[in-house]
Amino acid sequence: MGRHFDVVVIGGGSGGLAFGKRAAEHGARAAVIEAGRLGGTCVNVGCVPKKVMWNAANIAHALHDARDYGFDMDLPGQHDWNVLKSGRDAYVERLNGIHLRNLERQGVELIRGFARFTGPKSLIVGDEEITADHIAIATGCYPIVPDLPGAEMGITSDGFFELEERPQRVVIAGSGYVAVELAGVFSALGSEVTVLARKDSILRSFDRMLQEALIEEWGKTGIDLHTRAVPAEIQGSPGDLAVLTSDGRRFGSYDCLLWAIGRSPLTANLGLEAAGVRADARGFVPTDARQDTNVEGVHAIGDVTGRIALTPVAIAAGRRLGDRLFGARPDSRLDYNNIATVIFSHPPIGTIGLTENAARERHGDSVRVYTSRFTGLYNAITRNKPPSAMKLVTVGPEERIVGLHVIGHGADEMTQGFAVAIRMGATKRDFDDTVAIHPTSAEEFVTMRGPPV
Repeated sequence: MGRHFDVVVIGGGSGGLAFGKRAAEHGARAAVIEAGRLGGTCVNVGCVPKKVMWNAANIAHALHDARDYGFDMDLPGQHDWNVLKSGRDAYVERLNGIHLRNLERQGVELIRGFARFTGPKSLIVGDEEITADHIAIATGCYPIVPDLPGAEMGITSDGFFELEERPQRVVIAGSGYVAVELAGVFSALGSEVTVLARKDSILRSFDRMLQEALIEEWGKTGIDLHTRAVPAEIQGSPGDLAVLTSDGRRFGSYDCLLWAIGRSPLTANLGLEAAGVRADARGFVPTDARQDTNVEGVHAIGDVTGRIALTPVAIAAGRRLGDRLFGARPDSRLDYNNIATVIFSHPPIGTIGLTENAARERHGDSVRVYTSRFTGLYNAITRNKPPSAMKLVTVGPEERIVGLHVIGHGADEMTQGFAVAIRMGATKRDFDDTVAIHPTSAEEFVTMRGPPV
């Protein structure tokens, strides 16, 4: 005889854990099914260890800037990748344990194994049948390796966190946030980095100003970008790789090839058909605004839905679903508009709302744009002068702010506060009426003057 729960979550990542714990807080009998490490992509092979590596890269940049601030020091020779990896991995392991203890403290049962639907309200995990009134799919995604000759000799972002030593010559295939962030880490820590972008730029869903500023900085720091470079074949052997592109170009030789060309949902072995749950052509599970699938009582959260693939989005969606189903909040749901995000590039990028192009397509001539470009005070006396650039996109006679974009030191931290203002409907006048904090880069957002474009 199997066990029955009020709610079962398939997947112990950020969204699944958030939903399970919130449901338990409201008195539901909840279980999470997970075969791997708790915390999902974010904790184990994503946000958290990535940010540790980004911090290390920032320290490398600071060491180069130190002499311009009067420090008489010799730059260290070889960075010890293994020391960094050991500290990072130990921290991740501690987080795994924290997640386990949090489940135990909140009364959420952890079931180890892989789940498969046998019906809309039933699952099989190993030899055990599990039934529930509500089942949430929160299995996340995995990084894609293309079906090309020799592609298996490359690694993905998962493999990046397994590297025992830093490769000297790296080629990254991709142009999204994973490619951009890992390119910056490799370069700062001493690798020679080549990036192959399929289209004509990087970060193509972001505002053009941000793309251009980062590409300009890459040109200064030595990251070698090639556009319209579509890999067709990988030649050589591990440690001595060459990439052939569809237009006949050959790039190489490289110690390491990293694929950063997108992610696919982990749904192939879930038995969705047994539950009648619909998936799209790529395997993502569509949901309505309330995180419900096409089958009553079956829900989906996070990256597996094909929506905005950000950890805080999955957490917020999971918590709101728990509130709606078990917390007497029938209207609780996540608003997917105006969600801020940060690219941990060098320098970092922050963005919220519409790009300038998207705003003009939607609102036409009522769009007004304000921009600012400057050298941040930190770099005023350093030889290296990475860009700081900002843009406000406004709409209508009241100049309501519908887009905010920034690249430069501190962009990651300042974006959070401005996101609150924009979600509350802030206008350019609201920004103008806010007293600046000086001297900061953030003050540029509240002191922008001159004729809008």
